[in-house]
Amino acid sequence: PRMTSGSMAVFSCKPYDKEFFEKAAADLDLKFRFEFFEPLLEKSTVRLAEGFDAVCVFVNDKVDADVISALSSYGIKLIVLRCAGFNNVDVEKAAELGVTVARVPAYSPHAVAEHAVALMLSLNRRIPQAWAKTRNGNFSLVGQLGFDMVGKRVGIIGTGLIGGITAEILKKGFRCDVVAFDVQRSAQLEGCGISYVSLDELFRTCDILSLHAPLLPSTQHIINAESIAKMKPGVMIINTSRGGLIHTQSLIDGLKNKQIGYAGLDVYCKEGPYMFEDLSHAGIDDDVFARLMTFPNVIVTAHQAFFTMEALTVISQTTLRNADGAHRGLGPPRQGELDTVVRHAPT
Repeated sequence: PRMTSGSMAVFSCKPYDKEFFEKAAADLDLKFRFEFFEPLLEKSTVRLAEGFDAVCVFVNDKVDADVISALSSYGIKLIVLRCAGFNNVDVEKAAELGVTVARVPAYSPHAVAEHAVALMLSLNRRIPQAWAKTRNGNFSLVGQLGFDMVGKRVGIIGTGLIGGITAEILKKGFRCDVVAFDVQRSAQLEGCGISYVSLDELFRTCDILSLHAPLLPSTQHIINAESIAKMKPGVMIINTSRGGLIHTQSLIDGLKNKQIGYAGLDVYCKEGPYMFEDLSHAGIDDDVFARLMTFPNVIVTAHQAFFTMEALTVISQTTLRNADGAHRGLGPPRQGELDTVVRHAPT
């Protein structure tokens, strides 16, 4: 028998998740029984989900076959992801046990694009250094020299929704010379005077590179020793997409020999234990990551590009609509044109 109102165990919960879920439930007039858990969902915590209709998870929860089997044994038939990516869920096992997996396929692409541009400007005008100096009464301009954005060549790698918006902000707003690389061309971008070039030409000619490609075997370590060697000395590299697009040691080598002039990163290839957590007392035991953050011309942000009020509103509302649809036997509804159900591709 189907419950009239659903209950949901929310894992990896932060104060902002609780706030936005409760607000979304009120705004959509949906009655959920929520329980908010701080730990992530994994084998050792899965028992917390017993007695609920659904679990809600985020990017670092470990929803493997063991966890899905346990959830299924508790009668749980729905896993809702409050994110777009689902590489941390064993979709095959879920399909086998009849557990539905739903996600939020899109949330504010403007948020991520704007953060990429914020990183460019912060690095260019050395905003972190300026802030630290003036707070200490130092009003000297030594070390604060930046450059005009107008006319600079910016290469956008990946022109999906986010890459496309980034390209338009730079082209229309800053009058940069924007070029792009992607396997699929956007007629809309070409209409704005943005031309597609080879990856080789993009590496050789751009002053700024911004990464907006998904992480695939073909894009893994697209920024590596070989590609960095082709770049203009002093190039700026921005990554708000996926950490694995950059071979981190090659990035460090490029920073050390001044081939790379600036790096702005919102993601890191082994970010799992770090992002979203306060480790100011524990410290960081990844030596490569720690070295990266010692450069004055590097800014690392904590996977916060998506983190705007608008995006959290869309994420929480879509997640609750997914859970509500599943409870009422209709299945998770589409988000606009986009399917929210993660489907297992038959092998």
